[in-house]
Amino acid sequence: MSQNVQTRDSAAPVVPPKPSKWRTFLDSDIVYSWKRQPVVIVATLVTLIMFAAALFAPWIAPQNPFDPRQLELIDAFTPPMTTSDFTGNFYLLGSDSQGRDVFSAILYGSRISLLVGFAAVIFALVMGTALGLLAGFRGGWRDALIMRIADVQLTFPSILMALLIFGVIRGFLPRSMHAEVAIIVLIIAIGLSDWVQYARAVRGATMVEKSKEYVQAARVIGLPARKILFQHILPNVMRPVLVIGTIGLALAIIAEATLSFLGVGMPATQPSLGTLIRVGQDYMFSGEWWILLFPGVALLILALSVNLLGDWLRDVLNPKLR
Repeated sequence: MSQNVQTRDSAAPVVPPKPSKWRTFLDSDIVYSWKRQPVVIVATLVTLIMFAAALFAPWIAPQNPFDPRQLELIDAFTPPMTTSDFTGNFYLLGSDSQGRDVFSAILYGSRISLLVGFAAVIFALVMGTALGLLAGFRGGWRDALIMRIADVQLTFPSILMALLIFGVIRGFLPRSMHAEVAIIVLIIAIGLSDWVQYARAVRGATMVEKSKEYVQAARVIGLPARKILFQHILPNVMRPVLVIGTIGLALAIIAEATLSFLGVGMPATQPSLGTLIRVGQDYMFSGEWWILLFPGVALLILALSVNLLGDWLRDVLNPKLR
């Protein structure tokens, strides 16, 4: 009997299997919060559907609105849910003055709006994060110079700053290149007008992190400043930056639409949602209401769903707001 007891006592304890990363993610607070908010779930689904529709537009859209050979001028101003009497083409959301399918134009226009929005946010995020890290970590005259430039830029509305930057950049380019580089100029203009919020957030978080014990310990053991900054401080200040970037995506899409609506954005040959709204405005009181309505609704739904996701992400990543 004593031998059986000894054998039982010497047996190795049973170690439960380590949960997978996917299982850990499903059990996280973020997923728990997401499943308890129906509005966020609907916003997520709408955002994913619109992103997928824009991404697969060449396979979904019945027409390429950027190809003049596919336009049917004889089908101009066809109402929604109507089959043309001349060509037999069916237009789900109607057609515009050029015989361009409005549904196809919205899909392709969403691609441009999302491309400009994502690229502008990444540009502003990288620029603002780099300047914020430099200002918060180094301090001194670098901090004073960067923050004074940020303060001056904050005195102007971002859309006016984007208009100014857009006009200055186009002023240095020949007129023949304006249409070719319009999307690049838009990205730079919107990005330069939005870097300030990232820089201020990163600067404040960096000033807090650099006074903590783990940074002091890294300095004591002789780690170079560059390694401390990018391997230790940067990962700990990215949380607010990602939240600002999510909300900033909706603002960048609206900024692109505003610039295109004002006639200084994408050309009519490569319409974005803002360009489609500007074109539809000319027919608002002439009976062809669908040319303006559907692109406007698409922009509203896209910006609202992304903004709702950004607000939820801000709340769930900030313990003080839970």
